Amino acid sequence: MKTFKVLAALLSYPEQELTEAVDELEQTLDGEKLLSRGERRALDALFAALRENDLVTLQEQYVGLFDRVRSLSLHLFEHVHGESRDRGQAMVDLKQLYENHGFALASNELPDFLPAFLEYLSFVPFEEARELLADSVHILEGLGARLKKRGSPYGAVFHALVALSGEKVAPSVVDDAEIRKEDDPATLDMLWQEEPAFGGKPKPSQVSVIQFHGKAAS
Repeated sequence: MKTFKVLAALLSYPEQELTEAVDELEQTLDGEKLLSRGERRALDALFAALRENDLVTLQEQYVGLFDRVRSLSLHLFEHVHGESRDRGQAMVDLKQLYENHGFALASNELPDFLPAFLEYLSFVPFEEARELLADSVHILEGLGARLKKRGSPYGAVFHALVALSGEKVAPSVVDDAEIRKEDDPATLDMLWQEEPAFGGKPKPSQVSVIQFHGKAAS
């Protein structure tokens, strides 16, 4: 399903190739029609940002969100395991899943990086992709809620992913104090030393070695 590949591209570090491919990405989504009209329309703000902003601005905004703020990390196991030993084993299992299906990651990429995971989902049958995506749905919903609270157009990507999973998820509650804390440079280092961003003990997966079951904070 090329829709997963488009969403992976939208969550990747902005490069010139991405900004030049905006029309093609939109056409792919419109052609496959996996997203509802509302979900597709919600992505228009992100496409507009990619068209209208210069590359340096796009890159600064991306880094300011996904690289700087721990609760917005695009490494899925970070939200479940933090830096614990369990995260290492989970990544080994996920990498093995990719390899069992004939895929190899670039040498500088971790298996739990969301764009890489979505790229993998684009090559498997849709029902299998939905099952795997559903395992991470609470993390995805939490990320989307935090981005929406910040007014970021990236939130629409996560809204689309939750919808594609087919799961019904209670919306996360994110208060202003939480956002202010994350944006305070004086507390940034401390935040990276706290417990996993969305907490909760992961449940054993019934269908896959991929275990993305951290519950969103409320």
